[in-house]
Amino acid sequence: MKIYPVILSGGAGTRLWPLSRAVMPKQLLPLVTDKTMLQETALRVRGWPDVMAPLVVCGNEHRFLVAEQLRDIGITPHGILLEPAGRNTAPAVAAAAQFLKAQDPDAVMLVLPADHVIEKNEAFRVAVERAYRLVQDGSLATFGIVPGAPETGYGYIKRGEPLAGCDDCYKIERFVEKPDRGTAEGFVADGGFYWNSGMFMFRADRFLAEIAQHAPQIAGAVEGAVRDAYRDLDFCRLDEAAFSASPSDSIDYAVMEHTRDGVVVSADIGWSDVGSWSALADVQAKDANGNVQRGDVYLDNTSNTLVRAESRIVAVVGVQDLVVVETNDAVLVAHKDQVQRVKNVVDHLKVQARTEHLHHTRVYRPWGYYEGIDSGDRFQVKRITVKPGEKLSLQMHHHRAEHWIVVSGTARVTCGDKTILLAENESTYIPLGTTHRLENPGKLPLHLIEVQSGSYLGEDDIVRFEDIYQRA
Repeated sequence: MKIYPVILSGGAGTRLWPLSRAVMPKQLLPLVTDKTMLQETALRVRGWPDVMAPLVVCGNEHRFLVAEQLRDIGITPHGILLEPAGRNTAPAVAAAAQFLKAQDPDAVMLVLPADHVIEKNEAFRVAVERAYRLVQDGSLATFGIVPGAPETGYGYIKRGEPLAGCDDCYKIERFVEKPDRGTAEGFVADGGFYWNSGMFMFRADRFLAEIAQHAPQIAGAVEGAVRDAYRDLDFCRLDEAAFSASPSDSIDYAVMEHTRDGVVVSADIGWSDVGSWSALADVQAKDANGNVQRGDVYLDNTSNTLVRAESRIVAVVGVQDLVVVETNDAVLVAHKDQVQRVKNVVDHLKVQARTEHLHHTRVYRPWGYYEGIDSGDRFQVKRITVKPGEKLSLQMHHHRAEHWIVVSGTARVTCGDKTILLAENESTYIPLGTTHRLENPGKLPLHLIEVQSGSYLGEDDIVRFEDIYQRA
């Protein structure tokens, strides 16, 4: 039986705002190392015996970033499934199971969230080997993390009877919701409880049989979504109507709490789901005063504090037990024991119809990215970078005109029925309502400044006529 890693790359990571945002969530960011968490997850299992290329499940708006990040580390995925709507982990894994079973009836799935840290990779590989022996006989396995502290932010698993012939493997007695402090301390003292990691391993056919029995509405909706899926470039789009009709539920609630074949494999693997800024600080190297710092940071008489500077110097003096995170358009200052409340900031931004929870000033597109520089009444200035050989859609705006100034590289510009080449320090004007396109025909990145002027400057004022990324 071949093992197919199924990497779940959904979620917004709101507790890691202002770094993590809807368009660029935590799994697509380099939080711990110089690689993103998605990349670290994919690399973690590369080269293991009988392990195939990963199947990634993600949202539509992240598809090009996911593909590019895997390409950057030399991994060609088995596939990328696009969820038309977020429906939690059970429908996502059911879709992956349907997809894999159609190709390999004996497929074994190793379900891995894209945003976890595992410091002891060899110990994790051993745990996976133990689980593999169990799932061949039809068990549905989860990995229980040996608790290092009475953590109240995690769910727990109570182990049952030990399984013969498999060290540190047990039947699942029950799942436990996130406990209060006193209950968590009792769990750790008991020794029979594990943190619920959210990682699973089972045969695709067995998971489908169980979800059909215990969550038939999810099973039926997902079966239709996969049956009516279609190819879009290198992606597989699940049918929107069918998938959106699925109830939203987790694997735990939909299947694992009901199945009679659930088992837990004990795993002491240096695991963290990096669910908050304090959790991120726990898995990073600290200085002699217990501080974690990244970027242009100055510390004086400061201890046990995380400081992250993204765009300018951040000086922190005479404090302790804080989280300070600076980005180009937002700053967070929080006490470490209050970081779970960061999600309240995101909720506030949503209510106020702001954009700081959605994207950074730099917004990535499949052709490159743009970055806001300045804006005011009836004008907006952006820095645009187009990757070599890429092109924007053939498009038109109803409410704005644009001026383009090439900073470096070469631009091929279509404006109406004319096409021109622009070199460094040359510019052109795109009148309101004119069909136009920007391309980079060169071998180096194209950098230009765009000045927009008009009555409305929103990104939704785009009419696409032709697009190589099929967004028209």
